[in-house]
Amino acid sequence: MLHLPTRPQRLVIADFYQTERGREPVRDWLRTLTPADRRAIGKDVRKVEYGWPLGMPTCAPIGDGVWEIRTHLENRIARIFFCFVRERMVLLHAIIKKTRVAPAADLALVRMRKADLEERLGRAAAKTVG
Repeated sequence: MLHLPTRPQRLVIADFYQTERGREPVRDWLRTLTPADRRAIGKDVRKVEYGWPLGMPTCAPIGDGVWEIRTHLENRIARIFFCFVRERMVLLHAIIKKTRVAPAADLALVRMRKADLEERLGRAAAKTVG
């Protein structure tokens, strides 16, 4: 009997957060980076998709249902913040980290986007029920 190697399956699927106007801030941010930086970040996002749950050094919880993916680039560190919605990993915000802890304004924006996403999904669910 021939045994073919099985292809790994994604355990979670990454989606980009979209504003109400359809912008995707993380995708826009990624486009500002070099191809090498985008590849490194993409590799870590895929690592989470295929290996969830995943801990340090790639992934860490930051509280309130928000996680961060940590990517070490050539001379700096990138962070992508995400949450889970309906079994999907939604990429909410991304930064190049310049201090030991993520800036409070960035964390506030992450939580605001998560709340916005949850509210919009709640409205959509209410429309389908009613």
